[in-house]
Amino acid sequence: MTRSASNPNSDPYDPLLFRWNDHPTVTPALAGTEGKLRQTPEDFRVFEIPLYMPEGCGSHLYLRVRKRNLTTRDLVLALVRGGTSEREIGVAGLKDKRAVTEQWLSLPNRSARAVEALEELEGVEILESSRHRNKLALGHLWGNRFEVRIRQVNPAAVEHARATLQALEACGVPNYFGPQRFGRFGRNAVEGFRLTRGEWVPGGHRLKRFFLAALQSLHFNRLLSRRIRHGLFERVVIGDWARKHDTGGTFLVCGAGEVERAQRLEISATLPLYGRRVRLSEDEAGRLERMALSELGLAWTDFHSRRGDRRMTRVVPLGATVEAEGDDLIVRFSLPKGAYATSLLREVMKTDLDTPRPTGEPASGSTGRTD
Repeated sequence: MTRSASNPNSDPYDPLLFRWNDHPTVTPALAGTEGKLRQTPEDFRVFEIPLYMPEGCGSHLYLRVRKRNLTTRDLVLALVRGGTSEREIGVAGLKDKRAVTEQWLSLPNRSARAVEALEELEGVEILESSRHRNKLALGHLWGNRFEVRIRQVNPAAVEHARATLQALEACGVPNYFGPQRFGRFGRNAVEGFRLTRGEWVPGGHRLKRFFLAALQSLHFNRLLSRRIRHGLFERVVIGDWARKHDTGGTFLVCGAGEVERAQRLEISATLPLYGRRVRLSEDEAGRLERMALSELGLAWTDFHSRRGDRRMTRVVPLGATVEAEGDDLIVRFSLPKGAYATSLLREVMKTDLDTPRPTGEPASGSTGRTD
């Protein structure tokens, strides 16, 4: 990447910065509620939906924990201070900091005394404990239930929100990675790009993995945006790997016969998070991928250090409701794991949410990823 000849002072990494304006909504014809989020942690509540419940016996202690204004890592570090090895602590997903969230954790029975350190952490409440035969692993959840208060909405907010939610239930929510993925200043993908060029970046192995994951995510968002602009959000094309919403089964699209299934929201295209096991697609899908890579000055081989995965282009919100409470709006909905509530709320509000601050702007609080 090079600076523009017409503007030599421009940031050469500008295309790698996260900006909501680069990513279109799928309900642009519907009015938004406007308003403000996260005025207090209680305005954003998240309830983890487990993939399974603990059996009540086994070698691992399971804890259902409510936390306020803390990251999931804060909980893990408290258990480490209590004497548990970090690699023996299990979490199913990472939850927002500026929120009130509930999630399950696990640790070996022999480390049960470490729970005392967790209970001493301000903002933590242990709601339930049980036992299970295995450690809780990342991804061992169905998804999350959200309860969000939107303040300072416009007078017609309830009607606007209901219309948008109805449309999203029919067409799906774009499965963008939200701004939380790209760091406080939206520059994590820049550090990931520099790593692919053999440059030194600050941070240990864990941070470097985050940077490369952010670069994967930025390409995914760019590719999804391109497909939305070309009218392909509710469609699949030849060469796509499509996934069934009900069973999760994935298959290669070889003909036009799958288009109607996509329009009925039975299947959706998946897009690549490149790595050793995920390479460029073929046919029309591959052409779109190459165009998105070219925009960022990348090749799929730049991700050889990653394993790779595929992510659906859209998710289906479940149980979405909206109601007025005084001058505020309360929106409730469930999303499958890995989806960002900000993608749905952005469609409802028609504002850019949790936008990263420019470098140098003081922080007023941080928001983490919610899986």
